[in-house]
Amino acid sequence: MKFSIQESDKTQLLDTLKTANLAFQSTYPGDKPDRQPVHTVYGGANLFKSDTCVRMGEIALTNLQTYAPNFVVLARVLQLPGYEYLPHGLQEIADLTSRLDALSDTERRNEPAWLAYSVYTKIRQKLQTEAVEDFRIDFEDGFGNRPDDEEDATAVRAALEVAEGMKNNTLSPFIGIRIKPFTEDLKFRGVRTLDLFLSTLLDKTGGLLPDNFVVMLPKVTIPEQVSTIVRLFDLLEKGNNLAPGTLRMETMVEATQIVMDDEGRNPLMRIIRASEGRCIAAHFGTYDYTASCGITAKYQTMGHPVCDFAHHMTKVALGGTGIFLSDGATNVIPIGPHRGDTLTFEQLAENRESVHRAWRLGFNHTTHSLINGFYQGWDLNPAQLPMRYAATYAFFLSSYEDAVFRLKTFVERAAISTLTKDIFDDAATGQGLLNFFLKAMNCGAISEEEALTTGLTLDEIRSRSFYRILEGRRGK
Repeated sequence: MKFSIQESDKTQLLDTLKTANLAFQSTYPGDKPDRQPVHTVYGGANLFKSDTCVRMGEIALTNLQTYAPNFVVLARVLQLPGYEYLPHGLQEIADLTSRLDALSDTERRNEPAWLAYSVYTKIRQKLQTEAVEDFRIDFEDGFGNRPDDEEDATAVRAALEVAEGMKNNTLSPFIGIRIKPFTEDLKFRGVRTLDLFLSTLLDKTGGLLPDNFVVMLPKVTIPEQVSTIVRLFDLLEKGNNLAPGTLRMETMVEATQIVMDDEGRNPLMRIIRASEGRCIAAHFGTYDYTASCGITAKYQTMGHPVCDFAHHMTKVALGGTGIFLSDGATNVIPIGPHRGDTLTFEQLAENRESVHRAWRLGFNHTTHSLINGFYQGWDLNPAQLPMRYAATYAFFLSSYEDAVFRLKTFVERAAISTLTKDIFDDAATGQGLLNFFLKAMNCGAISEEEALTTGLTLDEIRSRSFYRILEGRRGK
């Protein structure tokens, strides 16, 4: 065979390309296989208690059982697939529920009522076991601007409550605080609260932070605000004997300037770089962002087109970086207008209609986010939690069969490639398919056993890495 390129010339060229390729892969490593919570509950710091998340679960479960006492009611409210064929009579509904309860998971999947029954059952179980996945103790919008001595006292008290929650195991799996922004008028207050909270907490716990602790920096508009909090993290870590890099942060996408700067560029990647690896997520702020676009209050909703524009710009800027993205919040709370134990029939009916209307709105907003690739969002009230999980479970369960087929086919194709020594360079696609099941398992939509139908073993699924799966099969 005749070649025209000298081996030394080829090596020099490809070594130069290798440097560029590795730099690109470092910037865009792909989606992280780590667990991402499906939501973050933002609650005012003045209201936070060590058992807040437990109490939220109780309130959410009561809300669900009051306004959807069985899965048929929920299916009709949300018009889940097959709802029109479900029975109406209470005895018929009870009989159907008992029959479905007695079936195995495999048998139940063949029933027309499977999806509605499964969504409702999983919501109840979730609210009883892990109602809140992520909680942000809010010193910004949820707390407001108060006298310094009041915010000081609240920062100390909230830190002590977190320490108590750590001791009693009543905190959510993910937790953090949102401080005030590093704007010129609020930067000193934001730093003071951060210092007080962390110093008090670490002193109380002997230098321990809760698992998955993060600091949210809101209203970021320039990289210098992020680099400043990074330097503050350095000082806090040194002052509290924490390992370098322990403290992590999130940023908010809630101003037009973070989507497009004064030179017509998207600055999000520069903002992420300014965090020096400490930023793990970017959360969308629906109402600040729509306000910054000049949208009047009446039309500041999750469904406004300007939100989709910001979402897509964020996706384009940060896709493949491993930064978790979160959508914003629905501000319509599913709570009836009438309170008390002696309500009339008409008042009860008005409450029910009001709650169901808010349920549909929250369900549709969350579903829209999921379809657009945002697997996390905000919740502002425990009454919103049932619909967070209803939309999430319906999304994953309704896509389950197709995802199983796609991943199983992909695994088989990858296995052939590795067995024949071919170069299989599409591991990112495999990771994306694997991430569907990881996200579904993390939130309780499916079990590990249900993921085995993909052709993967339990150990392979638990590795959380499609690349490792390929390496393992190549080794065998």
